[in-house]
Amino acid sequence: MKILIKGDSARYERYSPGLSVQQTAQITFIPRDADDQTVLKNGADADVLFVDAISRVSGDLIRRMKNLKMIHSEGVAFDGIDVEAARKQGIYVCNNKGANADAVAEQAIFLMLALLRSGIAGDAAVRSGRQIEMKEQRMREGITDLGNCQVGLVGLGDIGLATARRLSAFGCRLCYYSPHRKAPELEAQYGLTYLPLYRLAAVSDIVSLHAAVTPDSRGMIDEKFLSHMKRSAFLVNTARGDLVDNHALRAALIQGLIAGAGLDTVSPEPVTADNPLVTLPTSCRDRVVFSPHLGGITTGSFRRMHRTMWENASRIERGEKPVNIVNGL
Repeated sequence: MKILIKGDSARYERYSPGLSVQQTAQITFIPRDADDQTVLKNGADADVLFVDAISRVSGDLIRRMKNLKMIHSEGVAFDGIDVEAARKQGIYVCNNKGANADAVAEQAIFLMLALLRSGIAGDAAVRSGRQIEMKEQRMREGITDLGNCQVGLVGLGDIGLATARRLSAFGCRLCYYSPHRKAPELEAQYGLTYLPLYRLAAVSDIVSLHAAVTPDSRGMIDEKFLSHMKRSAFLVNTARGDLVDNHALRAALIQGLIAGAGLDTVSPEPVTADNPLVTLPTSCRDRVVFSPHLGGITTGSFRRMHRTMWENASRIERGEKPVNIVNGL
């Protein structure tokens, strides 16, 4: 069996589960951003394709890889893969559902606390000798406890539920929106109230995004959504940057329509220095906290994800059906 990997060989070595398929398969590494011609040159006859979670796998490439049986995202996201083309070719597309839920939930709460406690501005104040000035300013303005916030979760999959579980321990009031309402038993278990999307925006002190990117959700955090949010509210995104209209969020921050944003994901990736959310004016720059899309890349998460990938490769080698199939096969 031949396995082609679009990703970092050092990472795969570090998180290797040491399964027998890794010894018997022919394994080839190419860069994460390799184009279709490079893929075909190195692995047109590959049986399995492992890809970075933000890699693109086009329908044309899928149709030209005649031996391909499975495409596996290294992470949870798979929106860069043409899943419909793969389905038509009978090729499984798999992800690592739930493997990094706890890690991403922790990142979401880190960003919430950084926003509420002025993490960026506070750090800068201490480094520049303005500690007391900053402390006095925040006492005058007031600091909201996370436990006193109503948090609206947009999307309630594995990561949304992991976030809800942690926020419940803080004492937060929780509401959520998803395209399909969850069972009453699940709502009761997590203390969740279902709300329509714009109602959630209107009542939440923090809106936290946990939705997958679909044609319906792409750009859903737009001018209309942001106009419903409180001026004192924060937006947190640990899901995908494609959920957010960058220019609408930039305008809302500049105009003071929302209090700030915590962003682990920004579209497009890799994020460049001229991104409209990176080039905010100094008047509102400190109200945004960025992290470099590291919410789901903890050591524990990667160990779980890589084990699933190689176990699925073993299943393919044995002619069995893999787990975590996302394209309906």
